[in-house]
Amino acid sequence: MSRPHTSLRTAVVWEVLREALDDRAKAAGRDVLDILDTGGGTGNFAVPVARLGHRVTVVDPSPDALFALERRATEAGVPDRVRGVQGDAHGLFDVAERGGYDMVLCHGVLEYVDDPAEGLRNAAAALRPEGGTLSVLAAGLGGMVLARALAGHFAEAHRALTDPDGRWGGGDPVPRRFTPEQLTALVTANGLEVGAVHGVRVFTDLVPGALVDTDPGAARALARLEEAVAELPAFRSVAAHLHVLARTGSGPAAG
Repeated sequence: MSRPHTSLRTAVVWEVLREALDDRAKAAGRDVLDILDTGGGTGNFAVPVARLGHRVTVVDPSPDALFALERRATEAGVPDRVRGVQGDAHGLFDVAERGGYDMVLCHGVLEYVDDPAEGLRNAAAALRPEGGTLSVLAAGLGGMVLARALAGHFAEAHRALTDPDGRWGGGDPVPRRFTPEQLTALVTANGLEVGAVHGVRVFTDLVPGALVDTDPGAARALARLEEAVAELPAFRSVAAHLHVLARTGSGPAAG
């Protein structure tokens, strides 16, 4: 089973998810799980998860993204295991079942919703109460500060440190960023137990693309390095993105 196509950007999360899916299937006593992917877009994770044999419902506000998802699922040979519905985190239960999913993916959502606490609360409420796993991926404050500083934008880097939403200025395209502590606090506020916190893209966004695009050996070495530092607190605090894996009810959540 291959990784999602943007492997360097998603490799750490994908490996954690694969193990978490195996653990959840064993705990549930079922080979096929029901997965909800909120803000899943074109299916970067949903389609590979479906190729593992699971049923995936993708909720996304963009009709264009859902059209691309359908095409992608068909090309991957899993159109019967991927269902796309138009909606968002605020009205999640207008289109998704409360308490009906073994795993919920909340990737790239909390940065953009008006109320991240509500978005996380809805994602958690979609999990089966007897046992479910939540995967949260969100933009990290430390990685952006480091990147702005290395690019010579020192005032913007400093501004982000004091901004309540972690933004470097009016032209910042990301509405909100999180520290590891802020993100885990959102998760635990909903009664979930954090199993693991990972730093994602600690180095990848700082390395010249030409280096890894033209040298497969360098790409593999970078992927191994990302995996090696993902759970080290000193490095996840400066990661471009943060990944939290949590659980409710019984059974393992950590990968």
